[in-house]
Amino acid sequence: MRILLAHTFYKQPGGEDRVFESESALLRQYGHEVVEYRAYNRDMDGLSPVSAAAKTIWNDDVYSHVTRLLERERPDICHFHNTFPLMSPAVFHAAKARGVPVVVTLHNYRLLCPAATLLRDGQVCEACDSALFPWPAVWHGCYRASRPASAVTALMLGTHRLLRTWTRSVDMYIALTEFAREKFVKGGLPAGKVMVKPNFVAPDPGSSDEREDFALFVGRLSAEKGIATLLAAWRVLKTPMQLKIAGDGPMANAVAEAAGDDPRVRWLGSLPPDGIKAWMKRAHVLVFPSIWYEGLPLTVLEAHATGLPVIASDIGSMAELVGHEATGVRFKPGDARDLARWVEWSWVNRETVAEMGRRARRRYQENYTAATNYRRLMEVYDRAYRARSPVRALTESGRPARNCTSGSR
Repeated sequence: MRILLAHTFYKQPGGEDRVFESESALLRQYGHEVVEYRAYNRDMDGLSPVSAAAKTIWNDDVYSHVTRLLERERPDICHFHNTFPLMSPAVFHAAKARGVPVVVTLHNYRLLCPAATLLRDGQVCEACDSALFPWPAVWHGCYRASRPASAVTALMLGTHRLLRTWTRSVDMYIALTEFAREKFVKGGLPAGKVMVKPNFVAPDPGSSDEREDFALFVGRLSAEKGIATLLAAWRVLKTPMQLKIAGDGPMANAVAEAAGDDPRVRWLGSLPPDGIKAWMKRAHVLVFPSIWYEGLPLTVLEAHATGLPVIASDIGSMAELVGHEATGVRFKPGDARDLARWVEWSWVNRETVAEMGRRARRRYQENYTAATNYRRLMEVYDRAYRARSPVRALTESGRPARNCTSGSR
């Protein structure tokens, strides 16, 4: 197959960028020809507010560029990751006009929430998830704590709901978990167009049985990641369990202060992927205290891959990812004392925790390897073909059937 894989990179690199890179490499590994279309949100810098707003809703320059790219490369599938804000939903219309099946990965909740998090003032908020125009987000300034910026994002969502972009110009959506799929279907996406395909970890980092007496946190140091809960838990923790924190972000000062006050807490700063996996192979548990509906955090999958059990907040998709007392344990979101209780439990029940780590490793091998992910991705592409035209189908090799055509070819 020839696949157009498109993504708008964030100013601060994150998990979505890594998934795009990994999926591109995976498709090439299996012999497909990948044509990448990359945009960068830093290119919005310097634009006037009016121009930036207009491009967020409909970027005519990108529409023209993608149209020319489709005519030249003639892909069998267009697979879009992040299109916000620079690409805009115009890219879906460009592909539809050329008759190319469109697949979209839903990495976050942008289609339901201008802020993409379903979180407001530290609490889960679903006020905009099925509204034609998400006015509550504008009133509260949910996107970037700005009413004007929130209004632009809300207008983009409302405009394309009216145009039925989300239901007519996209053939298949990829939700990362069953939890997310239910949210998007409730928000208006056709149930038959949303399939679940999780992220994956490749290459396999391997596991380790050599564990040390510390808990590990990996992620952005920001409020939605539960940093306040994490630090508060260590203030009431009665065991000598150490906490090592890898990451950076707006709450870095609070983490640095906690590290200065408590010798059990150490801030590692930002680490490369290999460095993170090395720490995971040494840790006793991974602590994942998020207070929002995470998509499918690579951190949890990497922990599974390295045989590291997870202490996670019981919210959103975590019930799918972390089996309570199976591959980890779950605690009440935002409850520092409950988190501390389970950290203390893990300190005492070392053999049970070690067995959880072995189960986590098996879960990775069954669900989150490159080979498993590839098979599921081909199922999505096949459904996209069939949705665009009933006569289309993919062969078992993942190639278009000989009698299939794509667009105006």
